[in-house]
Amino acid sequence: MIMNQIKPLRVMFLATSLPVGGAETLLVNLVRGMDRSRFAPEIVCLKEPGPLGEELAAEMPVHSRLLRGKYDLRVLPRLWRLLRSRQADAVVTVGAGDKMFWGRVAARLAGTPVVASALHSTGWPDGVGRLNRLLTRWTDAFIAVADNHAQFLVDFEHFPAAKVHTIYNGVDTRRFAPHDAQDVRKSLGFTANTPVVGILAALRPEKNHELFLRGARQILAERPDVRFVVVGDGPRRAELESLAAELGVADAVRFVGSRSDVPDLLAAIDILALTSHNEASPVSILEALSCGRPVVASRVGSVAETVVDGTTGLLFPAGDEAAYVAATLRLVEDAELRRQFGAAGRELVESQWSLASMIAGYQDLIAGIYAVKSAAPRRQTTLFPWLRRRTAAT
Repeated sequence: MIMNQIKPLRVMFLATSLPVGGAETLLVNLVRGMDRSRFAPEIVCLKEPGPLGEELAAEMPVHSRLLRGKYDLRVLPRLWRLLRSRQADAVVTVGAGDKMFWGRVAARLAGTPVVASALHSTGWPDGVGRLNRLLTRWTDAFIAVADNHAQFLVDFEHFPAAKVHTIYNGVDTRRFAPHDAQDVRKSLGFTANTPVVGILAALRPEKNHELFLRGARQILAERPDVRFVVVGDGPRRAELESLAAELGVADAVRFVGSRSDVPDLLAAIDILALTSHNEASPVSILEALSCGRPVVASRVGSVAETVVDGTTGLLFPAGDEAAYVAATLRLVEDAELRRQFGAAGRELVESQWSLASMIAGYQDLIAGIYAVKSAAPRRQTTLFPWLRRRTAAT
């Protein structure tokens, strides 16, 4: 039984920064939706807050710039002091890397009752590494975003199965819903009858936009009327735009950058493509399915749990350009199949992958661990007796 709380639990979500991206958007939606009578969420960014962090700062405390360089060991006393001053009841690190390590060490030193790590990828770039695995016994829960991802955390990362909890990624099905988006199509230069294939992903190497662009060249050879939209931004944009020109597809490809009208963009396309080398459970897939759009995706990570091959979309072996092109052309040519897949995708998201379910999963997990651990006095560690002496000077 979860004990009655005298005050809301203060939950500190720890990230590197909050640029516009899938995992970051999930975190924003999560903290915004948490029950304020039970939880008081705060954001901690080791580096700059980023666009989404700055946006959240108007709604809740956002702490940033605690890590001032790659080898800045003073991040530890800064984090320790923050957790102690804010009287944190729970720390949830989001992603692997520095924040996962320093967040859990600082939480242990501060005696924070609940320590959890939410992970969003399988393997590079989000493998946790040896140092992070060493802190497993200091961690109450590892949060996976899909069933296959949970098994990966047990088999590959070697986390104890009893500590691995699956909380499905969730999408706001009211915001991401089928609707008319002809105005957006017109603004992109497309007619109502133009077949449009889109990709929604940060411009990072693991997303393999090269396959999307090379595939566009082959698709255009069969169907010159197809157009392509690249939604997302990153340091590789100029490189990818140059590749589109080199391949001779620049006139058919729109690079639109990061956008605030993603639901309209997804409603405006006919097919979403995902060409990644690796993933866990991408939020872009959930958003597209929620908008009633079929998905063509590489069979990686937990993608097959949402892109059910032959039901909500089509899967192809990662890196297989010919298979990607064939799957995409099949959907371009068959409007009724697109409609069937889109309807099935919307139904799947509503039943299993909603934002409300994700929020409830986090709340129940944090409150449940807190109820078990709050009976014991908060830990006052003396592992590093110099910490209190140095904190005042940082």
